Amino acid sequence: MPPPGGSAKPQDGRRMCIHWRVWLRPLLVVLYVLFVIIVVPLLIADSVKDGFTRKGQLVLIGGLFVLCAIPISIWQIAQHTIHYTQPQLQRHIIRILWMVPIYALNALLCLIYPRKSIYMDSIRECYEAYVIYNFMKYLLNYLNLEMDLERALEFNTQTHHFIPCCCLSTWQMGREFVHNCKHGILQYTVVRPLTTVIACICQLNHVYGEGQFRASVAFPYLVFINNCSQSIAMYCLALFYRATRNELRAMRPLPKFFCIKAVIFFSFFQSVIIYFLVYYGIIKDIFDSNTSEFESQLELSTKLQNFLICIEMFLAALAHHYSFSHHPYVLNIPQCDGRGSQPWYSGLLTMLDISDVRQDVSEHLGEVGSSLSRRFRGRAVYDMAPGSSRT
Repeated sequence: MPPPGGSAKPQDGRRMCIHWRVWLRPLLVVLYVLFVIIVVPLLIADSVKDGFTRKGQLVLIGGLFVLCAIPISIWQIAQHTIHYTQPQLQRHIIRILWMVPIYALNALLCLIYPRKSIYMDSIRECYEAYVIYNFMKYLLNYLNLEMDLERALEFNTQTHHFIPCCCLSTWQMGREFVHNCKHGILQYTVVRPLTTVIACICQLNHVYGEGQFRASVAFPYLVFINNCSQSIAMYCLALFYRATRNELRAMRPLPKFFCIKAVIFFSFFQSVIIYFLVYYGIIKDIFDSNTSEFESQLELSTKLQNFLICIEMFLAALAHHYSFSHHPYVLNIPQCDGRGSQPWYSGLLTMLDISDVRQDVSEHLGEVGSSLSRRFRGRAVYDMAPGSSRT
């Protein structure tokens, strides 16, 4: 019996925290139902208030797809949090799964406020670089759990470059191969946020020119840089898969590779194609607009891109549910005794803890600096070779 005035309520609170696995899923269901009850009428009312224009229709349809996509991903994140038995792998899976809610909400907000999309897209663009990093770490951690990857690859058949890169020098299997693939992917983690910051600065100074393919604005140059950086990262991922496909077979790598490439790389090229088609008038303006011709083109591009992303995130959520399933991490042990259990908020803290990213990016920048330093030193030695003169 608790003492008078006692500690029954604190004990009940502690018991609830210990047995969080029991109430987490029902709580998510209740919250989602309440969210739908509130949001769906608001979307319908907003569309009716605007006279059910084309924009209102797109917001309503896109919002319904977002409402379907987010719970699928949140449920899968909750399942990984409940069965958090391999943190070295699941921390990266949870970060990848958060991509759909972030992308979907971002796309819906950009659909509602297209003129502010460049600033809201900054979050999405930085997170996609974060996802690429986490997918790379997930693969490396999985392989290093089973073996010493660098040593094991030394005994594998040499993996050569794909066409049209076959003229490049072959990366020696082992440390050099893993090292080059890792840094080829990591460069995107640095380049993408950097170009995003540059785009925001250019927009504030009215020289960005989003959606315009003219030499006098920054947009086409940043698109070219992002395109090159993404292509290098995608190439290194494909080359890494080619070299380790036998070692990765047990974890069904193809659906996972497809999810990452389809969502991140396809969405980028899709946006460039839409900008191109709208800028050159191939896609007619189907939206009601009283703005100038350029603003109409920009809004059209933004709305089309974000409407498609709203739909695609629903498909991505289904694909993630299949590809990054929690079932391999379920252990047949009691989950509610509270001993050694992870707190219920561990999944969120895992996503927010970026100490591993800082460490790897610092290593990457240090490697780039060392490489440039070696090149400059080599050039200086060549310039000072016997027979050369210096005044």
